[in-house]
Amino acid sequence: MVNNPNKIFKGNNLMARQIAMVMDLNKCIGCQTCTAACKSLWTDEQGQNHMLWNNVETKPGDGYPKNWEKNGGGWAKDGTISPGTIPNPADYGSICDTNAQEVYFDGKEKVLGRKESMEYGPNWNEDSSVGDYPNNYHFYVPRICNHCTNPTCLEACPVRAIYKREEDGIVLIDQDRCEGYRECNKACPYDKIYFNMATKTSQKCIFCFPRLEEGIPPACATQCPGRLRFIGYLDDENGPIHKLVYKWKVALPLHEEYGCEPNVFYVPPILPPTFDEKGNISKEPRVPIEYMESLFGKGTKYALKTIEGEMKKKEDGKDSELMDLLISKDWKALFGIPNVKLM
Repeated sequence: MVNNPNKIFKGNNLMARQIAMVMDLNKCIGCQTCTAACKSLWTDEQGQNHMLWNNVETKPGDGYPKNWEKNGGGWAKDGTISPGTIPNPADYGSICDTNAQEVYFDGKEKVLGRKESMEYGPNWNEDSSVGDYPNNYHFYVPRICNHCTNPTCLEACPVRAIYKREEDGIVLIDQDRCEGYRECNKACPYDKIYFNMATKTSQKCIFCFPRLEEGIPPACATQCPGRLRFIGYLDDENGPIHKLVYKWKVALPLHEEYGCEPNVFYVPPILPPTFDEKGNISKEPRVPIEYMESLFGKGTKYALKTIEGEMKKKEDGKDSELMDLLISKDWKALFGIPNVKLM
């Protein structure tokens, strides 16, 4: 199940529209350009060292913060908020000093390295595969706040500091109202709300709304060299989001079982074929479908079959709206926002 674009609610109030993002995981190379763009723009102030409003995880892997998928949160079947836990500081890792000064400026050392050992960090499992060679696998999953239609963080906040903007459904935290109860941290099943110990407030991705208001897509999207991020409104039938989510049904939410109705969707990856014991190409999928479905739900098989079918059409010289959309030769085609400007 995915959101109905014609029924967008904030509590009992009908929302005007919902902005959303689709990420094509077949294009992600794990370069972390999106992470750097977001970090340098939004989280360079005191108390924000551990904050990665955007991060790229290697899957399967522990993610960031560590084991976030096991921390709870989200909606229970009875409509109450499922109990969640706040990540420990160690789950974010630590800032590690390097000998860059000694290597690059003082000329005292030749090999760049850490000055002390680390036990965890944002990219701890980066490029780490699972399975047996030559059929081992891994893939990348970029993550931001999902700006959910039914966010548990909003419901959990005791002082109503969290709200959805009526004009576009972006979920924000009023820094003047937030009193640091951290109930939102426990309620968010994606662990995409961070607590600033300096300001004693919770902070998170704001979908670059000041840029959107000027017709400029979020920094993570414009800086992405793989052109994997699509931006647009769910109800825009001519836009990329509506087509990928509703028409072609190849863009799926991450962990829809949490019940928050996320508005960030993913095109699941198609990895190279596997090999049998004789070295011949096998029909077994490289990524077990059970694992893929644990991330993207029961629509995964249909999405993968649809993508493979449209790829075959394109290889045979036939037209494919889906492939043309995903290939995105026209950069502006990624961004279904009014009067889009690129910078």
